[in-house]
Amino acid sequence: MMASYNQYRSRDLLKRLLKEYVLKHKRRLTMAAGCMLLVAGSTAANAWVMQPVLDEIFVKRDASMLTIIPLFIMLIAVIGAAGNYGQTIMMRYVGQRVIADMQLDLFAHLMRADLGTFHDQASGRLISRFTNDINMMRHSISNVMTGLAREMVTLVFLIALMFYQSWELSIIALIGFPLAVFPIARLGRRMRKISDGTQTELGEFTAQLDESFQGARVVKAYGREAFELERASSAIERLFRLYFKAARVQAVAAPIMEMLGGIAIALVIWYGGYKVMNGVTTPGAFFSFITAMLMVYRPIKSMASLNTNLQEGLAAANRFFQVMDVEESIKDAPDAQPLEIDKGQILFESVKFRYGQDSGGVEHITLNVPAGAKVALVGASGSGKSTIMNLILRFYDVEDGAISIDGQDIRNVTLASLRSSIALVSQDVVLFEGSVRANIAYGKFDATEDDIIRAATQADAHEFISQLPTGYETLIGPHGVKLSGGQRQRLSIARAMLKNAPILLLDEATSALDSQSERSVQRALDILMQQRTTIMIAHRLSTIAHADIIYVIEQGKIIESGTHSSLMERAGRYRDLHTMQFSETISEA
Repeated sequence: MMASYNQYRSRDLLKRLLKEYVLKHKRRLTMAAGCMLLVAGSTAANAWVMQPVLDEIFVKRDASMLTIIPLFIMLIAVIGAAGNYGQTIMMRYVGQRVIADMQLDLFAHLMRADLGTFHDQASGRLISRFTNDINMMRHSISNVMTGLAREMVTLVFLIALMFYQSWELSIIALIGFPLAVFPIARLGRRMRKISDGTQTELGEFTAQLDESFQGARVVKAYGREAFELERASSAIERLFRLYFKAARVQAVAAPIMEMLGGIAIALVIWYGGYKVMNGVTTPGAFFSFITAMLMVYRPIKSMASLNTNLQEGLAAANRFFQVMDVEESIKDAPDAQPLEIDKGQILFESVKFRYGQDSGGVEHITLNVPAGAKVALVGASGSGKSTIMNLILRFYDVEDGAISIDGQDIRNVTLASLRSSIALVSQDVVLFEGSVRANIAYGKFDATEDDIIRAATQADAHEFISQLPTGYETLIGPHGVKLSGGQRQRLSIARAMLKNAPILLLDEATSALDSQSERSVQRALDILMQQRTTIMIAHRLSTIAHADIIYVIEQGKIIESGTHSSLMERAGRYRDLHTMQFSETISEA
């Protein structure tokens, strides 16, 4: 699980961010660096110009300088403003582009990830990576990339001017700053730890909100509003404490710099004033130095604050790379070839798979699904029926044995060709927010209008779609909430019809429907199964009596197989299940 990964070091994170994302924008970074030099140069020039202002205008009273120097200051202001605008726009572009690239890479990585990734992580936690973590990086990268580089360049120019005016005063002014490095660095490490905890807590809170909103009907039905409120209150209180702790850490840096700055200014005025009184230096040179010194404190204070922002961003980047570094185990083999289906025979040869050490799975399953046959899997919940379908789709890979389609091991064919050859209709219907048309066309994006209507007609869905407010353009809401269960199921069948894959997997496609909806859906399924190799899981055994082969599975093993009539004659497990269901049906009637 992702939470178990170690922290990356700050230096390694910075190197990786620069290498993989930032340095791809060298042209804009170079232009931004040029603009930063203009900003830094104009800032230092503003400090330097204090010397001729005092010495030439106020001491020597040179009238010509009264025109030249103000014009020079105006020129400096124009250059500085242009440079500031240029570097801000360039760095903001790079910062936002980096974030967009990271979001796209994260989404692409998760779309390629193993299905187990989504089973191990609540969707809210994964969404938190795109929202909370990415927003934290957006704030940090925009501020830090824009501010840190500019402040460092400005600092270099101002310190150079200070040493040009007086190296002695410069040493006095800057001697205290190395002492600030240690507490500032410690604050940064503490800030990263707090930020990492905050982002983790935000992920948990997002997952909790997702659960509460998705389960709103159950919450209300069981009267658990107060319980959910208490859970949310506890999470919000934990977040409040973490945010306030971060605020206290951020608030410490500025006072440290203020205190050191005050001490340094006092010492410089004492020693510099002594040199001016004794004629060692001019008042203009001294005040030029003081101006540069006062300007130095702004970038230094800013850099101290930016360090805490940087650590927040690095904590988020750490979580980002933890996800990105999880390599998918289900992927194409180096020499994978496209699957070529001639007839559509599926063969399991002594297949073993378990979800975990103590979890369910299958144990040395051997089964044959003849080409074009209708094969049914029956058994109690958790016996391994859905696992067989997951293995055919390569949502997971077998631990032992092999699965082949028309003699081709599915581990040696491309995932794209394998899954394009299989259509899945499940009891858990997944529809997307959008129109009826878009949901049917999800099975084949290049489908024509006639293709979509034909598929809907075959799925016994065209009639109810035509009665919707805007027909095929009707918006069905999140997860298709505006449709009934039977309507949603028929849309999923239409999607499978449109895909027109040679292999069909039906995972209890009618189990959650009422009798009338089940009859409509079953008619659609009968059409869909024609001339296809079909594997079906059914809760109601009456729906699979027509199957060519029925496999009875128990605790991950096949214990019986045959046709409906032959299994009924054996008086085995299948007959027991059928008799029990028949008795329950009579009782309900």
